Amino acid sequence: MELSQLLQPVIEIARESGQVILDIYQRGDFEQNIKSDDTPVTSADLAAHKLVTERLKALTPDIPVLSEEDTAVPLKERENWTRYWLVDPLDGTQEFIAGSGDFATIIALVEDNQPVMGVVYGPVSGVSYYAAKGHGAWKVMPDGEKVRLSIMKHDGGVTSLSIAISRRQDIKAITERLAPSLNYNLVPLGSAALKSCLVAEGAVDCYLRLGPTGEWDTAATQCIVEESGGRILDTTLSPLSYNERESLENPNFIVLGDTELPWRDIVRLED
Repeated sequence: MELSQLLQPVIEIARESGQVILDIYQRGDFEQNIKSDDTPVTSADLAAHKLVTERLKALTPDIPVLSEEDTAVPLKERENWTRYWLVDPLDGTQEFIAGSGDFATIIALVEDNQPVMGVVYGPVSGVSYYAAKGHGAWKVMPDGEKVRLSIMKHDGGVTSLSIAISRRQDIKAITERLAPSLNYNLVPLGSAALKSCLVAEGAVDCYLRLGPTGEWDTAATQCIVEESGGRILDTTLSPLSYNERESLENPNFIVLGDTELPWRDIVRLED
């Protein structure tokens, strides 16, 4: 199936997953455990994982599915995949547990180690973000209003920037990397995907992520951000890689809006 044929069914799968998550969230009767990597997982994560993987396998039986909740696939098997789904059924599990509402279902299609489709759905807001390579990036409001996404551009000199940060991030670790010559508006949010989407829609200038994330956290939003005119890069300003290492953990990364800004002067990227 072509990207244009796959996109709408995948958006519906993400929304269906979001409704499952939202039902559990509103009831407040979820179970919580700690995974082997010391991160939390809830019954909502697992319910969303089950739904998304089943729906994607039914939609495209020939395309493998790699989910955060089922990563036990060795590289020697994965490296033969030319096309696969990469999923985080519930991005922002800590925010789900804390009751902030800042969480999402995210689904990406990866071809030849690069994301070519991305869908992000926020169950509480009812907002969808999506993109397909070469077809632009879009935001759909709960009432169906559809807006094309575009990053924030700056003409002339820059005196202040808006930066998305994690509610769970040590703020000092971020601010000590920022050039003191500018003013900064720090915008806290939970889900990594939703923070990246803020860059894509021009609500903030960048999102700097320090700390562990998985490839499933960035694949969908990489497509959305790039189709909006931005980039997601590691802290050497090199592209992120997908399905090329045994580990599925990302390096530290930065989501950039206006790529023409002198980011090496604004942010101390490398340690």
